[in-house]
Amino acid sequence: MSHADRRRRFEEIARDVIEPVRRYVDRRAHAADVDDVVSETLLALWRRLDDIPAEHIAWAIGVARLQLANTERAARRRDRLSNRIRTLDPPHEAAPVADDGVDDAVRLVLRSLRPADAEMLRLWSWEQLEPREIAVVLGISANAATVRLHRARKKFADAWRKEAASAGHVEVKERSGR
Repeated sequence: MSHADRRRRFEEIARDVIEPVRRYVDRRAHAADVDDVVSETLLALWRRLDDIPAEHIAWAIGVARLQLANTERAARRRDRLSNRIRTLDPPHEAAPVADDGVDDAVRLVLRSLRPADAEMLRLWSWEQLEPREIAVVLGISANAATVRLHRARKKFADAWRKEAASAGHVEVKERSGR
């Protein structure tokens, strides 16, 4: 494949994947990291252009997932270093911690789930991926994705009911007519 053909193919794929990848990363990363993760994802796509399967959007989200994990590991390393520095040379005044007070009920319930279940639901609901596409993102079989999605949805429903009950909401069950 000539350089012009590779470039043309990459541009077509990038045009398809850029918005789904950006939405995926935007929902999971700090705003300051979104552009970097998307850029690293596109760079990985260029490098692995010959390996990109037909399900290129799901595959690109899988690549973004790995790039996001790299970014999170780097942030943890920075945090550990910052904590060490603070221990050795504490600041003179403690900076106030920002608390926006916003805690969406769905995000609260998602946080109560196992990370794998929460990610499965985010891929399905937020990214609107089908189980076969989720399988590509997670590197599992389509059947495994279907089963895991079903289980994750059930766990979410159970956690949602518990959260609603603890928040003082009363669940009303409808009676079937005779």
